[in-house]
Amino acid sequence: QVQLVESGGGLVQPGGSLRLSCAASGSIFSINAMGWYRQAPGKERELVATITGGGSTNYADSVKGRFTISRDNAKNTVYLQMNGLKPEDAAVYYCNADVTGIDGIGYRRRWPELWGQGTLVTVSS
Repeated sequence: QVQLVESGGGLVQPGGSLRLSCAASGSIFSINAMGWYRQAPGKERELVATITGGGSTNYADSVKGRFTISRDNAKNTVYLQMNGLKPEDAAVYYCNADVTGIDGIGYRRRWPELWGQGTLVTVSS
């Protein structure tokens, strides 16, 4: 079954850095846009950054200049390098991708909004 698995979250001090990874696994034909979203306690899920299949990027204003999204198409993986972390960056970070692959019963299928399980980022001194 096609799925996204995030890793790299953890506890970091303000001003520190973390690198999140999200790998797509399963029988995959193609991945179009990929992105990172986050959800803090009591808040709605919000866009952090996206990257198209061609490498064009888009960032939330709150993370511009501090976060960098990138992808390795050979590894079906998207990364989020987070520098200069602030307490307000603390959240569960979710990976999202537009994926085409083989589903659990052997059919070609597109998942336009496939989500990972999330990885927790805590920013605290």
